[in-house]
Amino acid sequence: MIYKFLLISDEVDHFSREISIDSEATFLDLNNAILDSVNFTKDQITSFFICDDDWEKKTEITLIEMETGYEDDSWVMEDTRLSELLEDERQRLIFVFDNMAERVFFMELREMIPGKNLDKPVCTKSTGTPPQQLMSFEEFEKSTAVADLDETFYGDETFDPSELDEEGFNDLDMSDGNFFDNNSQF
Repeated sequence: MIYKFLLISDEVDHFSREISIDSEATFLDLNNAILDSVNFTKDQITSFFICDDDWEKKTEITLIEMETGYEDDSWVMEDTRLSELLEDERQRLIFVFDNMAERVFFMELREMIPGKNLDKPVCTKSTGTPPQQLMSFEEFEKSTAVADLDETFYGDETFDPSELDEEGFNDLDMSDGNFFDNNSQF
């Protein structure tokens, strides 16, 4: 079976890639096909997240084995076939290509074509210029800076920032420069 994925970015308008890949290929094969389609190097830690319809992350597939300590299954790209975790058209995924700045491509399994196979993945449609692979921290801060922290920032026009000044801080003795409660174990 062939899977057709559509990739888009929330950073760049008019950017998309369509990748066709065999359902028995691994997530590592898909990872490499994505990186090749956008001319990114393969020297960064990447990961996939299988998401629900609201883009909530559910299952992570990592580039390398991660010791999590959780009882949940651990999925590694090289050892996980696409067909093991993807069964439905319109399945949503997130591909994290810049872990430090948490930058991603949004993906959707657009079509499943039964009865056909592919030897290797193919980028079947390429539109627009991808975002740059890595951002410096300065660039990242500029792109994520909050422009205006007014009363609507918290979603309530009746919010008054002065309410935060002293309420809830009465038990703190700050005269000696210790900003923790005097009864604190720190």
